[in-house]
Amino acid sequence: MDDNELERYARHILLPEIGGAGQARIRKAKVLVIGAGGLGSPAILYLAAAGVGTIGVVDNDTVDLSNLQRQIAHTTSRIGMGKGESARIAVADLNPGVNVVVHPERLTEKNAVQLISQYDLVADGSDNFTTRFLVNDTCFFLKKTLVSAAILRFDGQLSTFRAHLGGTNPCYRCLFPEPPPPDAVPTCAEVGVLGAMCGTLGSLQAGEVIKEITGAGESMSGRLLIVDGLRTDFRNVKIKPDPDCALCGPNATIKPL
Repeated sequence: MDDNELERYARHILLPEIGGAGQARIRKAKVLVIGAGGLGSPAILYLAAAGVGTIGVVDNDTVDLSNLQRQIAHTTSRIGMGKGESARIAVADLNPGVNVVVHPERLTEKNAVQLISQYDLVADGSDNFTTRFLVNDTCFFLKKTLVSAAILRFDGQLSTFRAHLGGTNPCYRCLFPEPPPPDAVPTCAEVGVLGAMCGTLGSLQAGEVIKEITGAGESMSGRLLIVDGLRTDFRNVKIKPDPDCALCGPNATIKPL
């Protein structure tokens, strides 16, 4: 690291759990963020501030005025711009040493393997279950660690999934075996979301990605963090691998794409 980097990341380097070696791993890391919205915005900014070398952003949407209550990577002047490009501009202002790769497309069965295979870890902040299950399944088959966050109204959830390592590591399907029926779960556009809660969960998500990169602390694999924003209550629920899981169980029926 040059003198500028040493100064920029000094507070990380001072942490024994990260240090210079951990910061070097952060710089080499490639992280794919699914969605540059309420969760993706803070996650992208904190990953960039931490010095993650390459951040991929998958989002085919454009910045809308209604986004700005929570999607802090975007600004009023960038309304109408693609969210991926808007996030790239924000990162360039924050940390020009970070390479942002914009994927202005929706994650589908046709491109999931090609996109995810380019990165070391995935941070999923998508807003629909079809994408969430697709990300989980693809990460499992490609042996990529997934840090997943979700939020609605005043509530949030966060966990890390790395079932490809075996042992006590569950996958997303061990927790939610199948997507819920269409329209069974309302969207933020229908019932609202507290903007600051997006910041809370997105920041925690970025922190878990940094932990997975550096090996600091204890992984959240096998635990689900449930956040109740109205009560300011944080609680952990244990998740075990499901022996009947269709993806990672011994009699799995789901095949690679």
